[in-house]
Amino acid sequence: MKKIKAFLARKDIVFSAHRYGIDALSAMAQGLFCSLLIGTIINTLGTHLQIPTLNTIGGFATGMSGPAMACAIGYALKAPPLVLYSLLAVGASANSYGGAGGPLAVLVIAIIAAEIGKAVSKETKIDLLVTPLTTIFVGVALSAGIAPFIGSAANAFGTIIREATVLQPFLMGIIVSVLVGIALTLPISSAAICAALSLTGLAGGAAVAGCCAQMVGFAVMSFRENGVGGLVSQGIGTSMLQMGNIIKNPRIWIPPILTSAITGPLATCVFRMEMNGAAISSGMGTCGLVGPIGVYTGWLDGIAAGTKASITTMDLIGLILICIVLPAVLTWILGLLFRKIGWIGENDLKLDN
Repeated sequence: MKKIKAFLARKDIVFSAHRYGIDALSAMAQGLFCSLLIGTIINTLGTHLQIPTLNTIGGFATGMSGPAMACAIGYALKAPPLVLYSLLAVGASANSYGGAGGPLAVLVIAIIAAEIGKAVSKETKIDLLVTPLTTIFVGVALSAGIAPFIGSAANAFGTIIREATVLQPFLMGIIVSVLVGIALTLPISSAAICAALSLTGLAGGAAVAGCCAQMVGFAVMSFRENGVGGLVSQGIGTSMLQMGNIIKNPRIWIPPILTSAITGPLATCVFRMEMNGAAISSGMGTCGLVGPIGVYTGWLDGIAAGTKASITTMDLIGLILICIVLPAVLTWILGLLFRKIGWIGENDLKLDN
């Protein structure tokens, strides 16, 4: 047992929820962002501006989503170079076999392939052959064997959420908005979760609402302490910056959560706001304005497919209210109330410089 522990320590193989559930998951979202999401945005610009070259560039970017996710996961797991490069093939195969649930398949299979690759790395004199062969063979074999099941399970669960939101838009609007919003502020990746579950449609709209409530809410609520810098870093960066303060005083999290519980059902029941762009956009909120851009991209896709006639004034009003105005106003009001009753104290929302 001691030898095994020593070997794992030497190879930096750590079996932990933090490494796989936070580090690897967050890295996967970054890989997906730098391929599928950016490619989708470029494609949208190409179509909207009628510039075919942009569509070509966007196509190359979106086509690399599997390899990009796997490579990002390997980097998070501190894989050596030969393992890292070999994961490109693993990501491509896992994403392909996984179908609609490809991101989750990539996450699971890339982790296994990376750790096995790390285990054999530099253990033989022909490392240049052994490490890539092992990593790729294990990854592709697992892709063929289990990726379809992982993908189907993820897609089925996502379908349940999507259909439940259509059937019960008020209740599910609250649940999805609150839970995805909380995930966005926690040190895990709400974007990766939405991508893995293919969370689009009305459920995707609720997720966008919840994420925007957290980001815009914290940005506005903490303006007194953090000024313009804090407004920008949280409003178009991440509300995760407040996690340290939340641990110290969990009550500061209540206003954004309550706001998401209001804006979620408004998005699903009143404005019928759907997020039919890339699923990862559902979990991005106002980070780089990706959430609103995803909704807009979905509208354009719907028009191109003939499922949506046009972008209406009500669509635009709903998008602005749900993503910007209501999170800012509601969280600011709730924040003032909490300060008045003493639940939020002086500098409780101040970010570390």
